[in-house]
Amino acid sequence: MPTKPNLPRWVRLWQLRAQRRARTEVVDIWRRAAMVGGALLLGFVALMFAKAGDEAQKLIFHISHQAWWLPILVTPAGFAFVVWAANRFSPESRGSGIPQIIAAGRRPELEANGPLVSLRTAFTKLGLTLSTLAVGGSVGREGPTVQVSAAIMIAMHRLLKVRISAGVYIAGGAAGVAAAFNTPLAGIAFAIEELASAYEQRVAVLTMGAVMISGLVSLAVAGDYIYFGVMRDTLGVSDTLLIAPIAGLGGGLAGGLFARIVLAASDRTADWARRVAQRPILFAAGCGLVVALVGVATKGATWGTGYDVTKFLVEGNHGKLWFFPAKFAAALASTLSGAPGGIFAPSLAVGAGFGNLLTPIFPESPVGAVVMMGMVAYFVGVVRAPLTAVIILIEATAARGVILPLFATALIADWTSAQVCPTRLYHGLARRMMPQKGKPPAVAVP
Repeated sequence: MPTKPNLPRWVRLWQLRAQRRARTEVVDIWRRAAMVGGALLLGFVALMFAKAGDEAQKLIFHISHQAWWLPILVTPAGFAFVVWAANRFSPESRGSGIPQIIAAGRRPELEANGPLVSLRTAFTKLGLTLSTLAVGGSVGREGPTVQVSAAIMIAMHRLLKVRISAGVYIAGGAAGVAAAFNTPLAGIAFAIEELASAYEQRVAVLTMGAVMISGLVSLAVAGDYIYFGVMRDTLGVSDTLLIAPIAGLGGGLAGGLFARIVLAASDRTADWARRVAQRPILFAAGCGLVVALVGVATKGATWGTGYDVTKFLVEGNHGKLWFFPAKFAAALASTLSGAPGGIFAPSLAVGAGFGNLLTPIFPESPVGAVVMMGMVAYFVGVVRAPLTAVIILIEATAARGVILPLFATALIADWTSAQVCPTRLYHGLARRMMPQKGKPPAVAVP
């Protein structure tokens, strides 16, 4: 019987290293395949969801055209049904979707098989979000897009039997933001500020690759569009020094108040929050009634994402001064109801309304630039992500001439919001979804 030759030690070591290198290269190939496949798929899903959302929110306008009072019946019933369905069939689909990804990313391998990032939860969330938009809910598509994008990325890695790390969640969520707004740089900034607690080199490469591919899908299918329209105005130093503090303080205060109320409802630290938590369906119907009444009073201006009004204001047009408080009330009621849906787009719309409030105070300054300063101030006040906010607005409006004024406003708003609500909104909501010692993880709502 032939025997193996007695190879020199250096030859055996070389063979062992070659085998390890080959295995590593195979793993890297499968990892890249999972990332590319997931990014392509989530790009198409994000675009289809965006199109479906635009169509869904037309339904409430059709209903109101039949009879002005019909939304007062339809919207509360719709909110109640959506929250009942979410509680009954998929509690993890409630709320934004971003806190779910933050919570799951803290235990990536354990949560990969859990309900927070399952395809069933993600697509249930998409369906319920469309239902919320259809009955006039003031919710956005971006949070649900983040959750479904991360779920698709994780499912692709599981299919190809690739190890799931926190970077997979980060890459999927960032690609979802990029696809939702057609803003690749904002996707990367969002990953750094909101999703990643430790941003390593490998995670950076994975994230940038996923964002690039989902962005190319959006570019190929939808074209190179500017999300909120083009804003070419600029602000001088004197205008910036005058407007930025006022916008930052006011927007940060209002956004921080929004976040504080939502976190109080989620943590149930207030008596009213504990009481309404005992009757979630009835409370959701009450929130729906608020949304309906505000929508009817404003002739539908506050229904849906608020994209059309935001674009109108960003492009330099004067709007109604009541839009800010009305949209604030509708967005807050929609969020508190616990219905699935994001807060990105509604917060930008509320911020545009706040910026519109400032335009009479500064009549000599460009309207579009003042509106954008209000947008960044309020949005940062809500989510406490100044880098993401500024980059989203720059990419979504091509407004490169106001980068420094927006950063100045964002930093002031971030500080102001922290005084009102020290806990960052998404991270506060995610905390309740993480398991505590001796207790199962709760579902953070809204």
